[in-house]
Amino acid sequence: MAQLNWNDLQDFLAIARAGKLASAAEASGVDPTTMGRRLRRLEQTLGERLFEQTREGQIPTEAGEALLARAEAMERAASGIGDTIGKSGDAAMDSVRGTLRVAMPEGFATAFLPAHLGELADLHPRLTIDLAVTPGLLNPTKREADMAIVLSRPRAGPLIAGKLTDYALRLYASKAYLVRHGRPDTPAALARGHRLVGYVPDLLHMPELRHLDRLHPGLEPTLRSSSINAQHNLVAAGAGLGVLHCFSADNDPDLVAIFPDERITRTYWLVTHRDTHQLERVQVFRNWLLRLVRRQRGSLMPE
Repeated sequence: MAQLNWNDLQDFLAIARAGKLASAAEASGVDPTTMGRRLRRLEQTLGERLFEQTREGQIPTEAGEALLARAEAMERAASGIGDTIGKSGDAAMDSVRGTLRVAMPEGFATAFLPAHLGELADLHPRLTIDLAVTPGLLNPTKREADMAIVLSRPRAGPLIAGKLTDYALRLYASKAYLVRHGRPDTPAALARGHRLVGYVPDLLHMPELRHLDRLHPGLEPTLRSSSINAQHNLVAAGAGLGVLHCFSADNDPDLVAIFPDERITRTYWLVTHRDTHQLERVQVFRNWLLRLVRRQRGSLMPE
């Protein structure tokens, strides 16, 4: 990292946590013009833009997120020098506590996150995490959840929404199914002699889940479930072909991607309420999750 001014880093942390430069300046007792000048100096030193200006305020860019993680680590290390005196190691090590409720789709909650969530729990043992698995949105506006991972970006309300990650889906079949029914050579062939697995149309909460339409117009599943896990199990059992998350299906040795080049790309969005966006537990989970999806891009968006 380039030689940085610690005062500039402290102002950067204040802006990231407040979400607005003016609010950060007021809370820090610093003139907004001075804080803005320090931010520009920090960006010039790093050669990176650190915030994206939105209607909601300043949102960290990817470079800003990376710096935020390092700056927070430096801040914890600095404060820990004094905190450790006369305290137990556990008490000084972690200040994040409380309950964090995160609403998210079933596939993300059950097939992607479980393999990694223990890492966060080890880092913050006093933090209780509720995973609210729901096909709809537990609305942060109504404080039903502290955060939400959703399939479409909210356009209204006092919310801060940012792209979490793209992810890929493909059509899969079990090896046993292919032995019995053969492998279709084109998406159009799916309508002739092949049984499809998919969602129950009138229980779909969002059009983003109409995956079969992306493969070929008019395809209709005859084995249907509102649960993506149930669909996965049906496909794995050889009952039919279905569109599944690559991060789940690629780890199942019994499944085969039928049209590897026919990849459907969707996006997860991360949503928080403007008033709770800067809570320590919210920021800790958000920053950890952003780092996680960057590390796991290969499974979320396989080549």
